[in-house]
Amino acid sequence: MTPDDTTFDSLTASDIPRLVELNDAASPAVPITSELEMAALLDASGFTLAARDGDTLIGFVIGMRPRAEYSSENFRFFDSRSSDFLYVDRIVIDGSRRGSGIGRALYGAVFALGRHEGMREVTCEVNLDPPNPESLAFHARLGFERVGEQETKGGSVTVALLAAEL
Repeated sequence: MTPDDTTFDSLTASDIPRLVELNDAASPAVPITSELEMAALLDASGFTLAARDGDTLIGFVIGMRPRAEYSSENFRFFDSRSSDFLYVDRIVIDGSRRGSGIGRALYGAVFALGRHEGMREVTCEVNLDPPNPESLAFHARLGFERVGEQETKGGSVTVALLAAEL
């Protein structure tokens, strides 16, 4: 299975159980999320992408557009500094598929969406504590640069705030 064999579409409510399964398997890179919280996140999202192998969800992106009604500390950082960005709140790939190019393909679709909408950059955050060096390296290869750093979740998590110019 290569990214060329993978289909991309939008996430739906019927994806929520699998979303939670993939999401929680990626912890602590992303927070553990209940089905109810995932449903609320999908409702708040400005865009979603699903990577599928046949009918099986193998990866996803959940993102926001500027001025979204979303209380994430990290989103608020980017929203306060710009109004022409797409924010990737979560990108998760099935553990057995990591390194296969699916994450790069999903980000390629986000970059294309941002260009199509005339955005200046794509933004996200990656954990520094707890450390996530693989994700930092992955994002650096895609052209993301650190534009800030902050403690979140009451100081229990420190993140690098990243942006890639389009």
